[in-house]
Amino acid sequence: MRPSERFTKLTGQTGLYNIQAIDNVPSIMQRGLLSNERASRIEHVSIAMNEVQERRKLVRVPNGLKLHQYANLYFDPWNPMLSRKRSQNEEICILKFNRLVLDIKGVILSDRNASSDYAAFYEADLGLDNINFNLVYARYWTDEDYYEQCIKKSIKCAEVLVPYCIPYDYVVCAAVVNKDASDKLKTTGFDKEIIIEPRVFF
Repeated sequence: MRPSERFTKLTGQTGLYNIQAIDNVPSIMQRGLLSNERASRIEHVSIAMNEVQERRKLVRVPNGLKLHQYANLYFDPWNPMLSRKRSQNEEICILKFNRLVLDIKGVILSDRNASSDYAAFYEADLGLDNINFNLVYARYWTDEDYYEQCIKKSIKCAEVLVPYCIPYDYVVCAAVVNKDASDKLKTTGFDKEIIIEPRVFF
């Protein structure tokens, strides 16, 4: 069974997600979703947090590439990053990628935020058995115990890491917070389904 099929069997899910500035969609349609390293060479709008990117810059995946050489997706977009971007809801969209991304050669899974000191990295098949999907897909990551909350918060951001680029063909649809965001996304020429779903946002 391919990793993509096992993923759906284990989780019941069919997609992987990228939280993206709507302004970057034309570039993604043309070039695919690029790694940080490749995106840095072209004009784009970054919604990444600088302190996180500084940590990610230092990470190299064991027996793999530098973290910034991977394009990354989340298993669940309802996560701490999206929460921190709530003031920009009308400027961002959530791109859903087909689960077949998991079958791309060289894909690596991290069992939590890939910049975490405690992150473990796996080839796709093995990774599916080592990610706590109950915590990944939990609605909330808060906990009375601060240490436990930090763990849950990090696991919520488990990642799919794809070398260099994810072709645009893998994009299935996009979710936006309201009609204004939908209209803005339409003006980019985005040619997949646009779903207005405020409940997906904070």
